[in-house]
Amino acid sequence: MTANQDLKQLTTTAHWISGQPVAGTSDRFSEVFNPSKGEVSGRVALATGAEVDTAVAAAKAAFPAWAATPPLRRARVMFRFLRLMEENLETLATLISQEHGKVHADALGELQRGLEVVEFASGIPQLLKSEMTENVGTEVDSFSLRQPLGVVAGITPFNFPAMVPMWMFPVALACGNCFILKPSERVPGASLMIARLLKEAGLPDGVFNVVQGDKVAVDALLDHPDVHALSFVGSTPIARYIYQRGTANGKRVQALGGAKNHMVVMPDADLDQAADALMGAAYGAAGERCMAISVVVPVGEATANALREKLVARLATLKVSHSLDQTAEMGPLVTAIHRDKVKGYVDAGVAEGAELVVDGRDFKLAGYENGFFLGGCLFDHVTPEMKIYREEIFGPVLAMTRVPDYATAVKLVNEHEFGNGAAIFTRDGGTARHFTASVQIGMVGVNVPIPVPMAFHSFGGWKASLFGDHHMHGPEGVRFYTKLKTITQRWPGNARAGAEFVMPNMK
Repeated sequence: MTANQDLKQLTTTAHWISGQPVAGTSDRFSEVFNPSKGEVSGRVALATGAEVDTAVAAAKAAFPAWAATPPLRRARVMFRFLRLMEENLETLATLISQEHGKVHADALGELQRGLEVVEFASGIPQLLKSEMTENVGTEVDSFSLRQPLGVVAGITPFNFPAMVPMWMFPVALACGNCFILKPSERVPGASLMIARLLKEAGLPDGVFNVVQGDKVAVDALLDHPDVHALSFVGSTPIARYIYQRGTANGKRVQALGGAKNHMVVMPDADLDQAADALMGAAYGAAGERCMAISVVVPVGEATANALREKLVARLATLKVSHSLDQTAEMGPLVTAIHRDKVKGYVDAGVAEGAELVVDGRDFKLAGYENGFFLGGCLFDHVTPEMKIYREEIFGPVLAMTRVPDYATAVKLVNEHEFGNGAAIFTRDGGTARHFTASVQIGMVGVNVPIPVPMAFHSFGGWKASLFGDHHMHGPEGVRFYTKLKTITQRWPGNARAGAEFVMPNMK
């Protein structure tokens, strides 16, 4: 199956329910673009509440048998899915690049990070092992189990059409739940290909379903009484809405929101290493990452001046091209609306008095003049009061905020409303240790610009970057998608005679 065939089918197939593609009945559609060309490449039907009900009913019907399937057999499905994904990486990466605009190498990288979660989930027999204590009281034993929740759902963003869903559903399925995915309507193709490969891997019909859609589908999932938990990744306003509405309906919710990730550069840092790290972290994927570095904080004027010089030189050679150009380092933004929004932030930064050192607003790519391109932008002398410092831009815009000392840098990071990720570049172990201990951030890097944890650890921020008590994937993912049950037992032959009217104390 080619990417073009997938896109062609997408114009007539909207959803995946009970192991089959299901054409949408809604008369509402959303256009799917090729961002490099600036052209409509397909359209996707937006689900009705009734279609969400159908998907939930299919998942609910499939749940008892799937939950009763031994964890080892569920793991084998994950292993087969992993192999099928690896066999189809090029096709899926091409589809992601065509719909999202990220360069091919970045699409492959996204898939690899997602597959690491599939590998983690394949170890579910070990992850679900229970605790047991013999003889907690005389001839009384106690043990705990982790059991699946039932039907769970995931609402995922446009920037990682495969990786973010794979942060969710592999662990959810391996734990014995049935899953409904509501992907971004901007990049719907990957979800359908993933669904087909799960079926080919042997996943029973109804265990994994896809409903394409917008707020109508989201609200239907949030309000449905048979959806027991919901995972979300997106902006902070929507994350807050998802959390509040979902928990009000009695659901377990993890909602990951926005970010404004800082990178502190100390005077003793390797500035070439720091500049190279910033190029990838700020401009990779056109800045459309929740873990992108959008603020660099050099400590001291000499550090700032030297780092600025290196960044300007590197930006002059940044290769911006169409998403299938194998030599490209950065592609277009996802839509014209989003590109114009990012341009508006650059305009605002200039109006507020920040120095626009490198201006990418007028970038055009020969042969792709209609593409949604924006060149890399670099601001200097950005202050915390400015809009471009306070708000998440989600584009290739890096702000430099100068500070006189390390203490001011830490204070700057800790006072921001977001707490997703932060990094420090230094050669001093004591400084690095103090930073990791004192910074109020969920994920921290030391000489690592984008500290996304491996799949066997858990992903999540603090403050306005996360709503809910559980981070994603890793041990936290297993805890989120299961409920704890503790059993205390004594067999009849060993029971004491007579009624007991006091609180049991296991004497």
